[in-house]
This record gives sequence, structure tokens and C-alpha cells, in this order.
Amino acid sequence: MRNTMKVLTAVAALGLTAACSNFDRLLTVQTPSRLAESSFLVPGNAALISASAVSDYECALGGYIVASALGAGELVDGTQTAARWNYDRRNVEAVDALYSTSGCEGIGVYTPISTARYTNDQAVAKLEGWSDTDVPNRQRLIALNSAMAGYSLLLLGEGFCEGVINLGVSLTPAQLFDSAEVRFSRAITAATAANDASILNLAYVGRARARINKGAKPGAAEDAARVPVGFVYNATADATIGRRNNRIFQQVNQSNNTSVAPAYRTLNDPRVSVTNLNRTAADQVNTLWGQNKYASLTATYPIASGLEAQLILAEARGGAEGIGILNTLRARTGVGLPPLTTQETASFDGAVAEERRRELFLQGNRWFDVKRFNLPQVPAAGGAYPKGGVYGTQRCWPLPDVETLANPNFGR
Repeated sequence: MRNTMKVLTAVAALGLTAACSNFDRLLTVQTPSRLAESSFLVPGNAALISASAVSDYECALGGYIVASALGAGELVDGTQTAARWNYDRRNVEAVDALYSTSGCEGIGVYTPISTARYTNDQAVAKLEGWSDTDVPNRQRLIALNSAMAGYSLLLLGEGFCEGVINLGVSLTPAQLFDSAEVRFSRAITAATAANDASILNLAYVGRARARINKGAKPGAAEDAARVPVGFVYNATADATIGRRNNRIFQQVNQSNNTSVAPAYRTLNDPRVSVTNLNRTAADQVNTLWGQNKYASLTATYPIASGLEAQLILAEARGGAEGIGILNTLRARTGVGLPPLTTQETASFDGAVAEERRRELFLQGNRWFDVKRFNLPQVPAAGGAYPKGGVYGTQRCWPLPDVETLANPNFGR
């Protein structure tokens, strides 16, 4: 669904005051330009406003999965488009247009994620100002959009070295995770009121993720333990509208632009199923390897799952209990892998990171995992990049100039 509310200033989110823990208050909105059109932002359009904001997040997530996978070493770039190489080479610069202002169809990240955060926060603000009489299923919509705003903030905190909300001051990733936690808590309250178990679990996984990202293991374990192992909440996809395509399939399997990286081609793990496509990439150098996790442009892709919750629970609990959780996931039907060996569990964090690498392949988690677990970068920093230059040491993207040059709180 195309979002009729968005304008360029959504990146900076002019006029919006957001809600976040100690860093921002529960939002009130005075929207700019076309966003203020009373003919659209009315209770009768509540379902459309909500769904449009959710669609913004789904598209942003797809682009983020591909872009972050290039930086994390899950994918390699196969184009002759130099603008994409900085993702792959791990030397994205604040002046780069692709990552900062390109849309989600072009695997831009900053503008799509910021837009998704903004439109979902705006939807919540409007819904909270209306009544249950005005809007059927109002609490459910509040829960859903609150959760999507929370996930948008997770991506900002995981993908970027710092972040900004609504022309505010620079926030650290931990502060962005605090802000995400506020949204997830609000989603939990509203989903409970709406008696919607699916959105409730979506929010519990999100809050557990925000907490484990901050090292708050007891709270992360509490939330993760609430989520059924078989739970999954998917982003939807469509073949007829470009921004609604499954971006991973489109980029890795359909086009000649992107390939599964060598480190993922011979794992002999059903969770990382790949295929040699037997054709050459657009750069006429790389052989293309496709992924089998998403089978078409219409394939759904997970926003949250009970499997991710179990990985968070294992990490939070640690020790023998944590290893037991990992082994249970490995032994489940459809995977059927043996228990981890003593050598594989010698480093507990290493075992968790490796299981996450496989279980969450091409779901948008690896980029931040490389940072928070301080994992070796593959290919190694300093090595020659095939298309020029060397691989960098980047583990998060800088805040782009499009934000800092327009924001009065930055003197850069």
C-alpha cells in the first residue's frame, strides 16, 4: 500500500514530539504540510492510516535486511554500481546518498526507517486521540503501530552509531533501545486490552530484543519466556507493487545484483539453505548464489518469532541452561542437528552468536550481532576489496549529513 501521508520532512519529522523513556515524552502531534490534511487524518481512515504505517516498516525492514547483510558479510555485492560498494566494503560515509536518502526499494536505510518510525508514532498519536466509538478495534491498532514504531527504533539503534528523533539531540543506541522499550510496553498494554495474542507476542519479542541489546538480561529473559516457540509474526509481500516485494528474494535471487557470501555457502545447515544459480553477477566477476529461505517476491519474512525469543532466552539465562535451549532448537523437526560439542560451547557467547548467525540468516540481525559480540569481520578489515580500496572496520553506520546538516542540535 502506498503511503499518502509521507513527505520529505518525515526524515527529520518536523513538528513531532515523540515518546521515549527518559529521552522523549508520550507524543503529541502538530503535523507539517500535507500531513495535517484534516480530510485524511480522520477516524474514518484509521485502518488505512495504521496499515500504511505498517507497510512503511515492512518495506524499510526489507531494505535494511539486504543493506545490513552486505555489511555483515551475509551477502556480497555483484553490481557495477559504486554507490552500493560502501555497504559491502564497510566504509559508508555520512555524505553517501544511497544509505541516507534512497528509498527502501533501492536498499536505502535511514530515510525509510525514520519514516516508518514517524508514521507509526503518528498513527498511535491520532488513535489515542480518538475513541473506541470512533474507531473499531482501536486498541489493537494502537498495539500494532506502537510495536512497529518500536521495531523501527530497534533498527536505528542496531544499524547506526547514533540516532535522532524529531530534530532532537544525538541519542546513543542504548537510548534508542530505551525509546523502543517504551513503545513495546505501550503495545503490550494495548494488545492485552484488545486480547490480541499475536501482537502481544510481537511486542514481547521486541521488548526482549531491546533489553538484551542493552545487556538487561533478567528483563529480556522474562519477556522472551512468555513467547511460544512456534510463534511468528511476518511482514507481508506482494509481487505487483515494487515497494511491497520481498526485497531479499528480489535482490538475491531475481536480479544479478547480490549473492550469498562464500562464508554461508557450505555450512551444511538446513537453516542456511543456498543454491548456486549458475550465472554471473552484473559485475561479470561474482558467481551468483541464491538463498532458499524466501521463495518468491510474495514470500513473507519474519519481523519477530518464538525462535528469536528462544535465542534471547538462551543468551539471557546462560550456562548449561542456555546451551540446553540452543540444543533443543537444533534438534527440532526440520533441523535435526546434533547437540553442540564441548569445543563449540567453550565460549558461550561464541556459541550463541554462531547459532544466531544460522537461525536468523537474512533476517536483519547479523549486522548488530557483529558489533555487540565483537565478532571477527568477514572479509577481514584491511584486505583488498575486489572493486577498489580495502575492507573497512565499520560496525555501525554514521548518522548521515541529511540529518546533521538540517538539525539545529548539531554544530557539524
